[in-house]
Amino acid sequence: MPTAAVADLKDGDFLLDVREDDEWGAGHAEGALHIPLSDFVARYGELTEAAPQDGRVHVICRSGGRSAQVTMYLVQQGIDAVNVDGGMQVWQAAGRPVVTEDGKPGFVL
Repeated sequence: MPTAAVADLKDGDFLLDVREDDEWGAGHAEGALHIPLSDFVARYGELTEAAPQDGRVHVICRSGGRSAQVTMYLVQQGIDAVNVDGGMQVWQAAGRPVVTEDGKPGFVL
């Protein structure tokens, strides 16, 4: 499975967060696209509209399990996708910003 370390992500990289609504609401990476795993198939079109045509999709969840499932699916669809190793837990531990919908500091649920 293609993976990327949190430390390798740069500002502006496209990030797809597949955690559920309550997890997203507690805190997420600023600028990420949120499509919960439970809604992913039905909302797949949102990803294809938002993702860069020739860029990579970095898929993230809490620890890496759900994002691995989505990454595998996207790769099968011919999309350049990678699983973010360790997910939002590592993101937060690395000191990367976690925000709520209103831009206030958040936390990983």
